[in-house]
Amino acid sequence: MHTTATSTATSAATSTATTAPTFDYIVIGAGTAGALMANRLSADKTRRVLLIEAGGKDNYPWIHIPVGYLSCIGNPRTDWLYKTEPDPGLNGRQLRYPRGKTLGGSSSINGMIYMRGQARDYEQWAELTGDATWRWSNVLPAFTRHEDHYLGDTGGNEPDFAEHHGHGGEWRVEKQRLRWDILDAFAEAAVQAGVPHTADFNRGNNEGVGYFQVNQKAGWRWNTAKAFLRPTCHDRPNFELWTGAQVSRLLVERQPDGRLRCTGARVWDGRQFVIVRAAREVLLCAGSIGSPQILQLSGIGPAGLLGEHGIEVLADLPGVGENLQDHLQIRAVYKIEGAPTLNVLASSLWGKARIGLEYLLSRSGPMSMAPSQLGAFTRSSQEHAWPNIQFHVQPLSLEAFGEPLHAFPAITASVCNLNPSSRGTVRIRSADFRQAPAIAPNYLSTAGDRQVAADSLRVTRRIVGQPALARYKPEEYRPGPQYQTDEDLARLAGDIATTIFHPVGTAAMGGDGDPKAVLDSRMRVRDGQGSRIIGLRVVDASAMPMITSGNTNSPTLMMAEKAAEWVCADAGRV
Repeated sequence: MHTTATSTATSAATSTATTAPTFDYIVIGAGTAGALMANRLSADKTRRVLLIEAGGKDNYPWIHIPVGYLSCIGNPRTDWLYKTEPDPGLNGRQLRYPRGKTLGGSSSINGMIYMRGQARDYEQWAELTGDATWRWSNVLPAFTRHEDHYLGDTGGNEPDFAEHHGHGGEWRVEKQRLRWDILDAFAEAAVQAGVPHTADFNRGNNEGVGYFQVNQKAGWRWNTAKAFLRPTCHDRPNFELWTGAQVSRLLVERQPDGRLRCTGARVWDGRQFVIVRAAREVLLCAGSIGSPQILQLSGIGPAGLLGEHGIEVLADLPGVGENLQDHLQIRAVYKIEGAPTLNVLASSLWGKARIGLEYLLSRSGPMSMAPSQLGAFTRSSQEHAWPNIQFHVQPLSLEAFGEPLHAFPAITASVCNLNPSSRGTVRIRSADFRQAPAIAPNYLSTAGDRQVAADSLRVTRRIVGQPALARYKPEEYRPGPQYQTDEDLARLAGDIATTIFHPVGTAAMGGDGDPKAVLDSRMRVRDGQGSRIIGLRVVDASAMPMITSGNTNSPTLMMAEKAAEWVCADAGRV
């Protein structure tokens, strides 16, 4: 295994390049998709696989303690530290845009929530791509193949459990190791407001309220580096891992027959550029920000943008970096009385010591918390035929992520529009691979999204107003009960909303007749001339044509599972 160190040397742009050995497959990005891809492809000992990661190893202790996401987001050791452009829909605000920069990628810093989305999401994918392989019945086996559900093979008394879940795979799914009285009361209030109770959000219809299941193992975060790289890949002589190695561009060559072929990548290893080549395929798994950036730097993207930065246009693909979709969470805060919340429990040194001791002794309590514990899916209004909003409910509150907890007991009921119609962009600022791209989500830029924002705050008020919560005397602190009109609520949503870290769609799959489709239905990159770039696929959340109705990490694993099957089949093996 070859591991390199990260550097910020200013001579990168002018350094000469050396040549590394040729591999059969190069996987760019050791995050959610890349870790699984490397695992599946290196299972064939006759194929040499290189996995390239720009970040470092996942040996930072806070990665593995669930509450440690607070120390990982905004930390250059584990986060790319992206920021959005000033967003008109957020009244000119900029947001942090966390993306994992370490082995495991965003699975090392995310909320750990196991969520597949709704069956209708995948029926839409099948329609948009013209490929039935993306229908719910056809993606379900890819979800269960790597799943290791804590309920085992039968699921106890859960009806039809085995049809929807797997056991014995690499991706551990467990119930949370804590509960809160105030969250139990919120769940009861949601039922009183017409949201049914559910014990399983992952059977194709996630309508209901209940505690989220999480990707943890015995109270520790379970990231994709643990699941798919360690120890399996590291013990394979045909597998090589580079960390601290950033791809500056792909190598794309014109073949004698006129077609384009991706033959490898140019990599900055901290000291020099290294040219590495792939005999079979390059799998770009750098995520919804990194993948379009690398494509654009390589001459694959909108011709006007590339020309603006002096990059030779190899494939004019207008959709590269377009179609950015994300879930915007509106963080409604309610002061309460008569129940402990983390605001109170963590307000003193003694309280923090108790929390630490509980985790040390039993791997439970607040340090084992996912960022959100209770979830609910429902409709923002009766006009919607399916659940179109998701709640993440937390026994804590703060002014903004990264700031101190409030001094008063409170809960946060964050609600997001699952199917936003607003679309944003990811565009390079220059030909320098070290410069972060411009990220413009364009939140709340459509009338439909602003209406859902206003309606979802009313749903929150309706739930909080139910008898189950009355004994806690909830008082609306954000946005404030004085705001009642659609216009007021949409504007206030822009003031208090933040990303829930689900960017997708920036190199989307689509049918042959879709001018914005970057990929075909098997995630192969188009060439802008009605064919494909040989030997290049994008396998990550950027390939999603539509955002899923829920957290996006596990759907990305499913996509990688299917892509690995296709890559292996194309190599003449099943």
